[in-house]
Amino acid sequence: MTFARYRAQWAYSPLREVLAGMVGTFALIPEVIAFSYIAGITPATALYASFVISVAIAITGGRPGMISGAAGSVALVAAALVHQHGAQYMLLATLLAGLMQIVFGVLRLHVLMRFVSREVRTGFVNALAILIFSAQVPQMLHVTWHTYALIAAGLVIIYLLPKISSAIPSPLICIVILTAITMWFPMPVHTVSDLGALPTGLPSLTLPHVPWTLETLGIVLPYAIAMASVGLLESLMTAGVVDDATSTHGDPRMESSGLGISNVLVGLFGGIAGCGMIGQTVGNLRYGGQGRLSTFTAGAFLLLLMVVLHRYVAQVPMAALVAIMIMVSISTFSWTSLRELTRHPRLSSLTMLVTVAVVVATHDLAAGVAVGVLLSGVFFSWRVMGLLNVEKHTSGSADLYIVRGQVFFASADVLLDAIDFQTPSRVVAIAVNEARFWDITAVETLEKIVGKLRDRGIDVSVEGLTREQHGIIENQSEEPLLAM
Repeated sequence: MTFARYRAQWAYSPLREVLAGMVGTFALIPEVIAFSYIAGITPATALYASFVISVAIAITGGRPGMISGAAGSVALVAAALVHQHGAQYMLLATLLAGLMQIVFGVLRLHVLMRFVSREVRTGFVNALAILIFSAQVPQMLHVTWHTYALIAAGLVIIYLLPKISSAIPSPLICIVILTAITMWFPMPVHTVSDLGALPTGLPSLTLPHVPWTLETLGIVLPYAIAMASVGLLESLMTAGVVDDATSTHGDPRMESSGLGISNVLVGLFGGIAGCGMIGQTVGNLRYGGQGRLSTFTAGAFLLLLMVVLHRYVAQVPMAALVAIMIMVSISTFSWTSLRELTRHPRLSSLTMLVTVAVVVATHDLAAGVAVGVLLSGVFFSWRVMGLLNVEKHTSGSADLYIVRGQVFFASADVLLDAIDFQTPSRVVAIAVNEARFWDITAVETLEKIVGKLRDRGIDVSVEGLTREQHGIIENQSEEPLLAM
């Protein structure tokens, strides 16, 4: 990215950018706090982290107009580590995850995202929605009726208010109204203060207080890999949404490295790793934020609100956050994917369902995506394998095999099985003008066919091999007949 282009990304309409960023902050607060209790950390930790991420990625990221924070799938991954080993291990995992993301961007590995098919992305989103909803269930067990009433009231506000006005995000209105109700009419419900202390000042540099041993690394490394993977996946998916909405192109390599730098800073300031947030990003775009200033404002204004208004934030009832997270889970789930199950190819639908099942069973979004990508590759190979066609024509004492399609590791045996090695013909021609050989397995199979036929004294010729189409054969084959 050129300096001129980078500077221009800060120079969009300043007033519009600042106002959009402030709206993004209001939309950020409830979800970050809600995800903090999912991850098992204090709201202060998540809010500090969101401040650092937003400010840092506004400077180092590659996709202007995108809001990032300490929420989303990364919080779900970190939850298991926090619950089993404590927040200090999470800080080390955050540092390692950030370093991995920097390396990911430097090595331009963002191109691997192209291998994540649409059905895997849909499964990822659906599984995330299910996990978000399931995380709310404990907050709705063993509580008084007041909690259920507040949750219901919160959902009514969230869904009905936008029909009247969307000037202020309805989740924020939900928090304000439900907090006012519980302050004016005290009732036995849990509040944010029950989760831990909120920030009252600026964050400070710190290092994880953990034993610096290989045993610690063994505990943290799997979680760090998962946090880095799902953070990158969600951020790059969110960046794609911004690309589509603004008809512009971000820099995914810079976004990957920028997210890594942001998460390293987060770890040094005692926070939890974060990633792009789709809902807040869409809201930012809706109110005109397309540059880096809106992202910066979202973080800076967040810290201002927390330091000045933390006394009021502490009194927010948990029921309000549950209502918000239920809304998030409902809006995150791809409901059209249910209708598409019967319309889409069965293998594509199966890939989506397996991705969801693995994520829900393991609570590991990275594992679900990995399995989904693997299945996509297997099913794609299966489809391409089915396109290979071998026709046999016999004329007198000569056999002609016409090969059409793609020959590779999955389809090579199809070619092998189509050859009659017991043929009485003394001449065999194999025409591969309409075929393409892709790997060593395909080359070795062709060599094997020629060798077996020759061993029986048959005169074999391979027609249609050209340097342009079959360079791999020339490079790998030791059989003279396979040359042009």
